[in-house]
Amino acid sequence: MSSPRLDFVTCASPTGTHRMAYWEWGDPDNDKVLLCVHGLTRTGRDFDTLARRMAGEYRVICPDVVGRGASDWLVNPAFYTVPQYVADMITLLARLQPATLHWVGTSMGGLIGMALGGSAILSERMRSAGVGRPQGGPVLPQGGWHIGKMVINDVGPHLVPQAIARIGEYVGSPVELADFDAAVAYVREVSGSFGPHSDAQWRELAEHVFVERNGRWGKHYDVKIAVPFAVRDEAVMAAGEQFLWQAFEALDCPVLVLRGEQSDLLKADTVADMCRRNARARAIEIPGVGHAPTLMDDSQIAPVAHFLLED
Repeated sequence: MSSPRLDFVTCASPTGTHRMAYWEWGDPDNDKVLLCVHGLTRTGRDFDTLARRMAGEYRVICPDVVGRGASDWLVNPAFYTVPQYVADMITLLARLQPATLHWVGTSMGGLIGMALGGSAILSERMRSAGVGRPQGGPVLPQGGWHIGKMVINDVGPHLVPQAIARIGEYVGSPVELADFDAAVAYVREVSGSFGPHSDAQWRELAEHVFVERNGRWGKHYDVKIAVPFAVRDEAVMAAGEQFLWQAFEALDCPVLVLRGEQSDLLKADTVADMCRRNARARAIEIPGVGHAPTLMDDSQIAPVAHFLLED
C-alpha cells in the first residue's frame, strides 16, 4: 500500500481528554504490531519508508504524539512530558491488543519506549514483591502486552545538556513562511544533522511538519511543547535520568541501539554504557549522520529490518 489509514484514540490527561492520531499500515487484523514513535518535533509520517518495507510482516502503527500532526493539543502544556506520552501509548495499546509488539522509537520515541517497556517490567516485579510502582515511573496496567523487540534510534538515558539546549532554542519559536519551498529550505537548515538526503527526501521530510494556514506555512506542532524545556531543575533532571537507566536496565527483550556517528545528543560512551548495563542490547553506528538517522535510506532500514525479523 502506498498510503496509510488514519485513525484516532481518545486519551486522558489531568486536565481532560484529547485525541491522539495514528497512521496504520498493513493488515488491520494482523496481531503482530510494530509501533513506531517519532522524535520531538516530528510526526508519525516520518516512518512512511520503513512502514512500507515492514507492512507485509506487521500491522505498522505510527502515532502522532499529542501536540503534533493530526493529534489534539493539550490544554496545559506542562504535561508535554514523557509520563503523559507513555499514558497515551498505553491507551493506544489497549485499543490495538497486540499479540506480538515490537517498537521503533526515534529520539523522544526511544525515551517513551524505554520508559514504557522498562516501567512495565519494574512494576510487575514490584507487584510480585508486594511494593509500589518505581520512583518516577508512570502507572501501568497489569498483564496484557509485552515489548518483544525494541529499536532505540539515537537516544539514551543520558542526554548531553548542550544538545538539549540547542534543540530547545528552536522548538518553541513560531515560524511563518511564504510557501512550501521556503518550508523545505527551513527543514534542510534546522535538520542538517539528519545527514545527506535527496531533494525529494527533503521535501518528504518537510511535507508533514509544515501546514498551510491562511496562505502561510507554519509548524504542525504546538510550540508550547517547549514549555517543559524551561524547567531546568538539576535534581528533577537527575531523577529522570536515574529512572530511565533503571527502565533501560530492566528491559528483558533484544534491544538495538542506533547512533548517528556525529550525534551531539547521544555520545558513544553512553552507548557503550547501555550495552554494558543491559546484556541484551547491541549497537550500530550510522556513518555520516548526526541526530538523528531518518530511516529513509535502505542502508539504515536494512539493519533495522534484519533485527526485527530475525529469530
